[in-house]
Amino acid sequence: MSQMELAAGPFETGPLRPVRSFRLIRRLLRRPVAVVAIAVILIVYGAGLSAPIVAPYDFDKTDLHNTFAAPSSDHLLGTDRLGRDVLSRLMWSAQTTMIISAITTVTGGLILGLSLGMTAGYYGGRVDNVIMRIGDTLQSVPTILLLIIINATMKDRVRDMFRDVEDFAGIPGLVRSGAPEIFLLSVGLSIFNWVGIARLVRSQVLSLRQSQYVSAARSMGASGARVVFRHLLPNVTNLVVVAITVSLGTVAYSEIGLTFLGVGVQDRASFGVMISQYAGPTSIRAHPLLIVAPLAVIAPLLLAFNLLGDALTDILSPRRR
Repeated sequence: MSQMELAAGPFETGPLRPVRSFRLIRRLLRRPVAVVAIAVILIVYGAGLSAPIVAPYDFDKTDLHNTFAAPSSDHLLGTDRLGRDVLSRLMWSAQTTMIISAITTVTGGLILGLSLGMTAGYYGGRVDNVIMRIGDTLQSVPTILLLIIINATMKDRVRDMFRDVEDFAGIPGLVRSGAPEIFLLSVGLSIFNWVGIARLVRSQVLSLRQSQYVSAARSMGASGARVVFRHLLPNVTNLVVVAITVSLGTVAYSEIGLTFLGVGVQDRASFGVMISQYAGPTSIRAHPLLIVAPLAVIAPLLLAFNLLGDALTDILSPRRR
């Protein structure tokens, strides 16, 4: 059972009363753990978002005359074996993780997961069977194996496609920025990311569609689209909020792990690339800061998403209010 299924367990008990945004924020601010988790996420992703402006150097700027430099006023966290500024690479790596997490969660979680889950739960029957069997098929395939195949067969084609976009639209630097790899990895993760959220939404809609207010809406001539968007969607919002929060952490973990294995983003700064380059025994003994720096960012970030998901579950679950 996935983290999202565990986190959403308390929601599978019947119709929910959606919590308004300001009430949700107020309840979160009353929980110190949630406040710290939100602060960590905002600091890391804020640094990534502002990297083009705030980062002291570009992510691939090298200085071969200043390799393995100790922390100083010019390089607050020192430099690596190619003379690249470690702090700048951390900020650009946070941006990479943020972009991939956002794209994958929106496309795989919100667009595919929510829509397919609601469709399967509301219409049931053959539609439900087709959608869920597709999900079962995707979950039965080793994720890492399929992503390796996608990366090996499509990487050059996607890079050529982005070069064509550069030439046609006159937008320089798309390939150099790592956009082809970000696009390819986001699509690959989205293929698998929708299944867990779709199952959670489907289970909730299956119980909600038997409710009296849904039967009343149908008897009054409400269309299927109106029932889904007007009556069912607001009642799965709480569930989706928790699932998406946990999904952000899961996608970030997947991106870092896949990049560490050489499948993900390699042409720009990434936490996985930093760990793979700095994790050698010799490097750890001689320059421990190089491996400590990315781990000191990754560990709190992933923990923050899990703690925030737990806090949201406590707030939005009817059993725990």
